[in-house]
Amino acid sequence: MQNNKTIAPTLNNFVNAVKNYEPAGSNLPESLELYNDGQIATFYAPFEYINTKARVVICGITPGFQQADLALATARDALKNGATPEEASKLAKNTASFAGVMRSNLVAMLDDIGVNELLSLRSCSGLFGDAAGDVHYTSALRYPVFYRGKNYSGAPSMVRTPALRYQLDHFLTEECQALSKALWIPLGPKVAEALEYISKQGVISPDQILTGLPHPSGANAERISIFLGRKAPEAASAKTNPQVLLDAKERLLKKVVNLAA
Repeated sequence: MQNNKTIAPTLNNFVNAVKNYEPAGSNLPESLELYNDGQIATFYAPFEYINTKARVVICGITPGFQQADLALATARDALKNGATPEEASKLAKNTASFAGVMRSNLVAMLDDIGVNELLSLRSCSGLFGDAAGDVHYTSALRYPVFYRGKNYSGAPSMVRTPALRYQLDHFLTEECQALSKALWIPLGPKVAEALEYISKQGVISPDQILTGLPHPSGANAERISIFLGRKAPEAASAKTNPQVLLDAKERLLKKVVNLAA
């Protein structure tokens, strides 16, 4: 079953559904469903706001249920308090941005390869404070995707699956066009693959994509520690290939130096 309710979903199209939003357990309501083929399901959540003034873009894979739930609840409350759909969408997008250990890990790695100096910041922690206007948060798949009822985590391939590639071709491309001069930071190899797919179409340059950072999740602590030099490569566990991380870091350092030149 395929259900395309709108080609370019915005909060304007879903005002009533969002005003009445209540999660059904750990599922989003059918009133927000955009696509469902029995395995892949895509839902609307207010993630369409684009900060066109951003100098750096932090790009995840897709909003999960918790992130979508927070964004929808924020938009619902804002609409009920008299906000316009545009205002509610912007507020929802900013409220649902990641925090906690992922943020601190990402800041440490960006500072370590010199992105703070490239942006003339003391630290990239400023992107979550005084310099928040310089950053745009997004996902390769803008709207929440679930595979077999669970948060989508990269399989099947975004690039090779038509129902997922549609979001890349339309929504990620739109954001890349709007931020064609920004620095793009993919969180994980699946996101890097999606950005490389867009880059091959000439929308952004591969030089703008900082591919190779370990995913900043707390579950990735060992790889992050090796990347940052906090753990010796020879002390890595069998599940980690330290040379891959060190080679990636060397490439990233060179890329940032070239961007600053």
